Amino acid sequence: MKDFNFKKFAVKQAPSVFRVGTDAVLLGALASVSGAQHILEVGSGTGIISLMLAQRNPNATILAIDINSHAVDLSEINFSNAPFSRRMKAELQDFKTFETEQKFDLIISNPPYFEINASGKDILARQRLELNFSGLINKASQLLSEKGLFTVIIPLDSEKEFTENCFELKLFLQRKVSIKGIKTAEPKRVVLEYALVKSEPKIENFVIEKSPRVYSDEYLELTKDFHLFHKKPL
Repeated sequence: MKDFNFKKFAVKQAPSVFRVGTDAVLLGALASVSGAQHILEVGSGTGIISLMLAQRNPNATILAIDINSHAVDLSEINFSNAPFSRRMKAELQDFKTFETEQKFDLIISNPPYFEINASGKDILARQRLELNFSGLINKASQLLSEKGLFTVIIPLDSEKEFTENCFELKLFLQRKVSIKGIKTAEPKRVVLEYALVKSEPKIENFVIEKSPRVYSDEYLELTKDFHLFHKKPL
């Protein structure tokens, strides 16, 4: 598989690891990362999200974990080749049983969001087989720092369930970004940010393409520090 090249780093890809996609790029670019000193990415895959966060916040140290050993190996390679490598680490870990004394200022994930099904494609990355929403939220609530953020990108139709589960564990919605693939379509994805303190959530909307295969101005602006070219969507 071809490398995915950004302005300041490249991401090697492999058939055994879920490839770089628009959801990951959006999460890496939209997540609130300013001020976060300790970041945990759950389900690192290629490491693309962690690399974007490392570029955006030069003061952050980042731990990226995954249950897939191939993903961890690939993340380690991609981190080692990046200019931020000294601040980045990849570990083979099951988030459900992950133990640490560290509290994190940002816990971020592009989690598996399909129910278990018969598809054999990218099972761990796509299906809630090893990590469901409840398990992700429960562990994040334990590891989040007092002023930290728990940030995910999920399908819009899962938002109600996800937010209710967070509320039960005293994680409160801070920000919601509804994402349209194209301007004329309904939103399909949503970036959600939660914290341990109550706040009036910020509600935002975002459009990826203004017309078929033509990026919107807001997408070009959001990713201008990353993408080399903007000729066509991923």
